Amino acid sequence: MKPLQVSADTAVKLAESLGVPLEHLMHMPQHILMQKIAELAKEEAAKPASAEGEQE
Repeated sequence: MKPLQVSADTAVKLAESLGVPLEHLMHMPQHILMQKIAELAKEEAAKPASAEGEQE
């Protein structure tokens, strides 16, 4: 399995967001990574709705 084809900045941000070491992220199977990114996107979509009410 070849490493993911992402930029260094993207890899670092993903590793931080997912809470996994960078080495694990780079060798994570693509279908698992996409699933985790989808979960993060759902969490991010839920955050602004509740955060907007607090900011105003």
